[in-house]
Amino acid sequence: MADPQLCFGNVHHTRLRPAHNSFNYGVYFLRLPLRSMDAGTWPTKLLSHNRLNLLSFHDKDHGDGKGPLIEWIDTLLKQEGITDADGEVWLQTFPRVLGYVFNPVSFWFCHGRDGALRAVLCDVSNTFGERHLYLLSKGSPIINNEELTTAKVFHVSPFCQVEGNYRFKFMRTGQDAYQSFRERTIARIDYDDAQGPILLTSIAGTSYPLNDRNIIKALLRFPLMTFLVIARIHWQAFKLWFKRVPFFHKPTPPQQELSK
Repeated sequence: MADPQLCFGNVHHTRLRPAHNSFNYGVYFLRLPLRSMDAGTWPTKLLSHNRLNLLSFHDKDHGDGKGPLIEWIDTLLKQEGITDADGEVWLQTFPRVLGYVFNPVSFWFCHGRDGALRAVLCDVSNTFGERHLYLLSKGSPIINNEELTTAKVFHVSPFCQVEGNYRFKFMRTGQDAYQSFRERTIARIDYDDAQGPILLTSIAGTSYPLNDRNIIKALLRFPLMTFLVIARIHWQAFKLWFKRVPFFHKPTPPQQELSK
């Protein structure tokens, strides 16, 4: 049985062209072992499941918003021909803070019973209230730091066209005997258009037990974090507009809900 984690880390983003722009923000996020937690209780008083609290996690924010998350992800994977991801499923996402959250991207890390990573589902949201799922798999275990690619089909930023490809890399390190953490995770998403690399993005974090002590630490270090996520998105958009980066209007949303 795996234990839920609260991770402290940072989000980094660099635009290479047509104007350089870069930022690095401190964040915290959840890593939840959904199979282990499916029938269990949540180990905190300050984070609630499906009800308001200082921090909260709502099932309706993920999957199809209708039913149990494990049933949803298992059904989706089987429909896509992935039948051996029957081990732990880790959902990496921002929690709600005082009832509010905006998740630019959440990751579902789907493992086999042997612990090997079999698929990663990237749940991407834009500020227009739309979502799109990118399923990353290759018919065999995904190796640590292996590059996976998929075509971009979903409008996220008005300063990028819907074309080109994403390059993903997912890295995990084990427990360090000289540190207090159990694991460090890094998710990289780089974006290329026809001319080459244009965006370099990553979210990294060091895991700690999900308990009230660490939640208090998170709230003191990053007060109102999820409100700042959306505020910073608009601030960075203003900076790009000021730098005269070309603006692209939102196209008609893609008909498909899942990309591979």
